[in-house]
Amino acid sequence: MNPEVLQWIALPLVALLASTLAAVTGFGGAAVLLPVLVAVFGIRAAIPILTVAQLIGNGSRVWFNCRELNWKVVGWFALGGVPMALLGGYLFATAPRPALTRLLGAFLLLIVVWRRARPRQPKPFPAPAFAGIGAGASFLSALLGSVGPIMAPFFLAYGLVKNAYIGTEALSTVVMHVAKLIAYRQTAVLTGPDVLDGLALGPIMILGSFLGKRVVSRLPEKVFVLIIEAVLIVAGLDFLIRG
Repeated sequence: MNPEVLQWIALPLVALLASTLAAVTGFGGAAVLLPVLVAVFGIRAAIPILTVAQLIGNGSRVWFNCRELNWKVVGWFALGGVPMALLGGYLFATAPRPALTRLLGAFLLLIVVWRRARPRQPKPFPAPAFAGIGAGASFLSALLGSVGPIMAPFFLAYGLVKNAYIGTEALSTVVMHVAKLIAYRQTAVLTGPDVLDGLALGPIMILGSFLGKRVVSRLPEKVFVLIIEAVLIVAGLDFLIRG
């Protein structure tokens, strides 16, 4: 079979897997979906298309978890995230990424070590700190496509788990992606066909969010956190080795 035909067959299947994974862990979907998008569309178009698809996927996770959103966290995240997402979006066209990606991989592995080595009852994580977290995460997301694994430890440290974590992280990410898309559009990185390609993946992303919601509802909290830490380790090693 023609390799291009195989790519188009694989794309919706991978998108469903990615969306379901993200609905269970709050992140990881982009890392799964991005390589296939690069193979089909090329690196320059892949990240804007991914952003459109993620916007729909995250929006559906907000809807499915709307009763447990933490609006204080989202507000502080948006305060720092929106301006830095715009800045990162404008720099996307020329910024070098491999070395930065490897540093992020090392950071993720250190986060898991810290979570395991820290005292059993750490001090509460303050909501205003999410302004800084939003700024850093949004800037890097605009350059790298997705930094969900970096955001996850902070939402967990604040005390959000299961549906509250999934919904709050998703709404924060929606705000970030909207700002990124504005910047991509202003710099002509995001084209009309890119928008249509991202929207075409929308129904698949929503289905994955629905399936992931059903999985999360059945997971004990300890198992939920262990799954997130496992994905952090895999993502960290992947970033560190491949850049």
